[in-house]
Amino acid sequence: MSNTVNRKDVGFRSERGPILIALMLTTGLVAIDSTILATAVSSIVDDLGSFSLFPWLFSIYLLAQAVSVPIYAKLSDMVGRKPIVLIGIGLFLLGSILCGFAWSMPALIAFRVIQGLGAGAVQPMSVTIAGDIYTVAERAKTQGYLASVWAISSVVGPTLGGLFSQFLSWRWIFFINIPLCLIAAWMIYKNFHETVEKKQHKVDYLGASLLAASLSLLILAVLEGGQAWAWNSPQSIGAFALGAVLLGLFVWAESRADEPVLPLWVFSRRLLLTTSLIGLGVGAILIGLTSYVPTYLERTLGTPPLVAGLALAVLTIGWPISASLSGRLYLRFGFRTTVLIGLVFAVVGSVALASTAQTPALWFVALCCFVIGLGMGLIAVPSLIAAQSSVAWNERGVVTGTNLFARSIGSAVGVAIFGALANAIFLAAGTETDVAVVEQASGVVFIGVAVAAVVTVVAAIAMPRQSRVETGAGEAAAA
Repeated sequence: MSNTVNRKDVGFRSERGPILIALMLTTGLVAIDSTILATAVSSIVDDLGSFSLFPWLFSIYLLAQAVSVPIYAKLSDMVGRKPIVLIGIGLFLLGSILCGFAWSMPALIAFRVIQGLGAGAVQPMSVTIAGDIYTVAERAKTQGYLASVWAISSVVGPTLGGLFSQFLSWRWIFFINIPLCLIAAWMIYKNFHETVEKKQHKVDYLGASLLAASLSLLILAVLEGGQAWAWNSPQSIGAFALGAVLLGLFVWAESRADEPVLPLWVFSRRLLLTTSLIGLGVGAILIGLTSYVPTYLERTLGTPPLVAGLALAVLTIGWPISASLSGRLYLRFGFRTTVLIGLVFAVVGSVALASTAQTPALWFVALCCFVIGLGMGLIAVPSLIAAQSSVAWNERGVVTGTNLFARSIGSAVGVAIFGALANAIFLAAGTETDVAVVEQASGVVFIGVAVAAVVTVVAAIAMPRQSRVETGAGEAAAA
């Protein structure tokens, strides 16, 4: 493949190797932040208080990321990938600095919004650029490289998080992002060059606003239901009702927009719809584990944050191992079969974890996380590549963004539901520190993870069968 790729709307004049390194660095920004925070929850709560609010550290970040992904994805199809990813890195840098200086849990939660807005551009743009410059046969290996960043981060992140929490301060988990942001931005600016045909575009401000407002209300209703107010209270009913109405208005607005931020045709194509539903499941499974496994081990076994983080780290060690091998599977058996194989691993691992929550053992928790990680590599990567491979360049940003948007929504809704379930048990018991209560609450969360894995199997079964995969043109033909 030539280093210069000419297409109707965009042209590249960049070496693919340096671009891939830059993409790995930008992915590392989000990956390290995702793994490093989970091991520091106890330290943050000890310093800032408000244990019941800690799920918001994840949900508000994921919500900001989720609602911004479709906007960034659409803009990238209009103005190109490079300016969007640089804006994302800048926002992530600003959010990291502010989080490091947070003086209270509400302030930290507010600054996580800025981080989430940055991550909403960084992650999808990295995956989209890789999809632009590599063929479908090459993407499994490329996505394996990107997934390896999560593996490295799964070791570096929890290790740093544990070290900072035990010996320095949890604030360094945010300050460590500063040099990474600067290096990643410089690498992208220097190595990735693209020219996009200038056209007159109309930004869908109405659709973006309705999407953000509706999802914010629905997530708020799920997270605070049974906590700040009763499920049948006027606040809860009002939030759900208004969120649903705004979501309906969003669908109406998108059907009439000249250039919708989230085109409805994405959900009318069977392959794109089913891979998005799979993304929802992946997001819920991941957030359930990353949010609760370290805290579960720390509070039931007295495991130090460093060791608890390493137990979780094996999740994202298994991911790139299977992701890098997934290309051989989907080129031979098709995307659908590969995803179903991955889901077998995910279901087995999550059910085993849920069934032993009342008798915690460090080695067994780590083993379950590794098995689930192996499954994730065979689920997330092939389903995303299947979606990317079915469209041209001018739709790939939206399609990639929609898939990652679904994953983010799955994580945001998942952490809200899991947090509501766990907090309900804590409130009923009147304590958050009793070992038996923590085991019970964590067990309910792990059961939720297992249910999410089983439901995702249904979406995978509904995927269209691929009759063949074109290794040159990078298109998937769905029968």
